Amino acid sequence: MNYDFSRELRLLTPEDYKSVFKQAHRAGSPHFTILARENSLSHPRLGLAVPKKQIKTAVGRNKFKRITRESFRNKQHSLPAKDFVVIAKKSAQELSNEDFNKLLDKLWHRLSRPSRG
Repeated sequence: MNYDFSRELRLLTPEDYKSVFKQAHRAGSPHFTILARENSLSHPRLGLAVPKKQIKTAVGRNKFKRITRESFRNKQHSLPAKDFVVIAKKSAQELSNEDFNKLLDKLWHRLSRPSRG
């Protein structure tokens, strides 16, 4: 199995993001929210939204993105063919890396279940 995070596994255009924001299933925590929407591809894709207003420092924003991408990269083969957008909240920077990963795993699992409607 290939565990890279290539270009085709990313949401690249504003239209990609808009389609997810328009009709999405949501799984959230006090630290971040993950939106998911079915896509017509055979693989999941990831988009990140890390506002400066929520995480002030570039170091903090980059850490958030790095940990999220790594988690997605490791889980990509068990995730359904959906587009995911992870949105940061202020308190995300207070989490340890271990807690951050546990929470991401829990939310990936929640969004991987078949939708109920």
